[in-house]
Amino acid sequence: MKKLLTLTIAALLLTGLSMQTVSAQDAESIMKESHMAYYYAANDGVADVHMSIVSKRGKERVREFAMLRLDIEEGGRQNYFTYFKKPSDVARTTFMVHKSNGSNDLRWIYIPSIDLIKPISADDKNSSFVGSDFTYEDVSGRHWLEDNHTLKGEEKIGDKDVYVIESIPKEEYKGFARKVSYIDKATKLPLKEEYFDKKDNLEREFTAENIEVIDGFTTITVRKMNNVKKGGHTVVTFNKITYNQGLKEDIFTERYLKNPPREYISN
Repeated sequence: MKKLLTLTIAALLLTGLSMQTVSAQDAESIMKESHMAYYYAANDGVADVHMSIVSKRGKERVREFAMLRLDIEEGGRQNYFTYFKKPSDVARTTFMVHKSNGSNDLRWIYIPSIDLIKPISADDKNSSFVGSDFTYEDVSGRHWLEDNHTLKGEEKIGDKDVYVIESIPKEEYKGFARKVSYIDKATKLPLKEEYFDKKDNLEREFTAENIEVIDGFTTITVRKMNNVKKGGHTVVTFNKITYNQGLKEDIFTERYLKNPPREYISN
């Protein structure tokens, strides 16, 4: 009897360990799929973007810009180019990212008022993106391998079934101490993300406000970041989205920061 009980307990322990291992593998796999669906749709993409920044007191500031993206390696090297059109105090400002695989991304910003191209250091990637509640890293994404992921369960958001995944940075990180993502089972897109600080206080909350199928790719066209800690929020709306435009890599170089590719940037 004792032998049978011992074997039963051992079997349960092994099963538990096996389930934990499978869950960890599943969580990382889901986060990889989510990252690919959100940041790597098609080979490239072009969009006009409207950004509404609303303060705690309800005051609104608006940014309008064009965004270009080119994938060089699937899930790896990737380039972003952002050109600001409005308002006048940021017009002609450009922002460029070279995402790399396994090292810090390279970021530059061109400030036309002083005719200066300025590199953005890795330490600044969690700072506000042009005064919004999104960070520079929110724009181009954080690689799934930088965090440890745990599948916490399954829920519903509206009528959609979602995976609930907790992500904890593998190394010291200023962006968050932990993040909880709610990933749509069908599309693998993040419907909600919660960012917590070291004291486990909720600081920011991302929500996908509108999703459309464009050129065969399911796309979050309206994205909101609620700044729980400071109050206020930012809503980003993507318009005139097109995929697979045949963008060339030479567009994503410093010389185009001062002279953006007009064929992809409408007025």
